[in-house]
Amino acid sequence: MADLMRKLKTFGRKLVESGSIVEDLKKRAGEKQRRIVLCEGEDKRVVEAAQRCVEENVARIVLLGKEAEIKGANPDANLEGIEIINPATSPKLQEYADLLYELRKAKGMTPEQALEQAKDATFFGALMLKAGDVDGLVSGACHSTANTLRPGLQIIKTAPGVSAVSSFNLMIAPAGGNKYLDDGVIIFADCGLNPTYTAEGLADCAIATAKSAKEIAGIEPRVAMLSFSTMGSAKHDNVTLVQEATRIAKEKAPDLALDGELQFDAALVPEVAALKAPKSMVAGHANVCIFPDLQAGNIGYKIAERLGGFQAVGPICQGFAKPLNDLSRGCKASDIVLAVAITALQVREEN
Repeated sequence: MADLMRKLKTFGRKLVESGSIVEDLKKRAGEKQRRIVLCEGEDKRVVEAAQRCVEENVARIVLLGKEAEIKGANPDANLEGIEIINPATSPKLQEYADLLYELRKAKGMTPEQALEQAKDATFFGALMLKAGDVDGLVSGACHSTANTLRPGLQIIKTAPGVSAVSSFNLMIAPAGGNKYLDDGVIIFADCGLNPTYTAEGLADCAIATAKSAKEIAGIEPRVAMLSFSTMGSAKHDNVTLVQEATRIAKEKAPDLALDGELQFDAALVPEVAALKAPKSMVAGHANVCIFPDLQAGNIGYKIAERLGGFQAVGPICQGFAKPLNDLSRGCKASDIVLAVAITALQVREEN
């Protein structure tokens, strides 16, 4: 373990010193050249992000909206290389409406309702993804999480063997890094999707997030199951839930570096970990933090972003059959570019 920690610290210092975390994500995505649909052409941040994705060779972009309105609202934008599609006038509208009808007729949807629903940009984008006409979808800059995820749950659905979709946020340390993060990045989950979890659901979220940390962020995951208690220091049903989730996660993924329950300082600060959890191999070195519920996770990532200066990318969804991601409505164009890159990296080869 000591040897692994030394290797991780060396790798992390290189990333922080070179400032290459963001660039590495974009470069790796660019090598894939995935086709990603952005559903909110009415939002200037999305248009700027689309332009930057093409200029920086991150992905091939499809932008949904009325071309004249997009160009009129963004006269200085270079839209060359961006495919713009108006769902209401697309030649594929009826084909997508028929697909939606087949997927939802058992729920009472009529062909007429399907046609009208397919004109909605987020539903249209999800149908493009379902049909294989794009590789991934990003939305949510000016729409609620529910409006973004509903088409995903109804059309894309969960991947085989996955009980529920969850999400994570990629938290990138400000310039100069962070003394507790040797690799300059930490993963928070679930900060944007599920309000509450069962113990098994929380365990599944932890395992999925560890996999995302390795595949997307390129870090070796060390997972802390967070609570207001460390190793039994407090007694409460909420603590018991995290303890049970930790037990289940360890059974399901015995080779994963995961421990809990841990308070946040015990998870990140070696000196605190030495006092509160001296036998833990994760405490004091965590780079993946699993919050016990959405309320804690959402508050936590926004504190890190607004007071700590971290760049928060996400929430990034896990568990859909094809990559579909929701943005924070407070996002910047740079956040959208990173979300596109991550979405591209989530595409499985069979997609």
